[in-house]
Amino acid sequence: MLSGGGSLGAVQVGMLQALAARGIEPDLVIGTSVGAVNAAWVAGHGTSRSSLADLETLWRSLRRPDVFPASVLRALGAMAGLVPSLVSARGLETLLTRNVGIRDLAESAVPVHVTATDLLTGEGVLLSTGDVVPAVLASAAIPGVYPPVRRDGRYLVDGGVADHTALARALDLGAEEIYVLPAGHPCALPAAPRTALGVALHSLAILTQQGLISELRRFDGAATLRVLPPLCPLSVSGADFSQAAKLVARGRRATGRWLDEGGVDLPHPERFLAVHDHGVPAGGDPDARAARPGPAGSGHQLHGGGR
Repeated sequence: MLSGGGSLGAVQVGMLQALAARGIEPDLVIGTSVGAVNAAWVAGHGTSRSSLADLETLWRSLRRPDVFPASVLRALGAMAGLVPSLVSARGLETLLTRNVGIRDLAESAVPVHVTATDLLTGEGVLLSTGDVVPAVLASAAIPGVYPPVRRDGRYLVDGGVADHTALARALDLGAEEIYVLPAGHPCALPAAPRTALGVALHSLAILTQQGLISELRRFDGAATLRVLPPLCPLSVSGADFSQAAKLVARGRRATGRWLDEGGVDLPHPERFLAVHDHGVPAGGDPDARAARPGPAGSGHQLHGGGR
């Protein structure tokens, strides 16, 4: 199960690599938002070592304009109510079309599903068949940032907005052992985001994290839940694609240690996802910050999210 998080989706590539290196292969994959982008790659290419190496190469090549192209005219149009989003989805659409490798979700090498949200009803929607690119665009349609996607008479936006997350969907599909790959949230930013895009991505990352915590508590015992560690401390914005190489490497190392040390078997896995921030050290290095405690019992420092 791959969650959302903008550019922090690069972390999931390292997580997938660590899992594959230990022979942990998925029977099905469910992706939400940027997690749907990574899931679409798995749909077309599988999780072999070479496939995930190619996915890492793709992430390392990305820059923000590839995914969130800036346009003053578009922004003015959005403010004037002439268009439904700050940026066009054409860049992401082109990226997906060139790299996914299949046209229909039903053709996937590994069964892949992506989640979206009905904009009018708030209902969660699971997309399992049909054109891959529109399905992923719907799952990743951050409200106000990307335009909604019309599909089967519905207007769909980011799957992380719905009440029912991908975890509930995985259980509906009969999953008995679920590995959760959270992209995490930037808990150690030196300052609050200042751009509309930055604020939207940061807010959605927190919403996604909190929703996942709630779902893990709700379904504790319904299946074997294995949560991989989000990176901490993390000072990379969800809009910053220049740090992909670092995020992949950190995700791979942290996940490898977590698996080898038995972290996935610890009880109450939701505590490793506690939303928190960090105090500022004398040197001002956000990656050297000490954790400012989250909710009681969060245990966030246990996972050693690794640099």
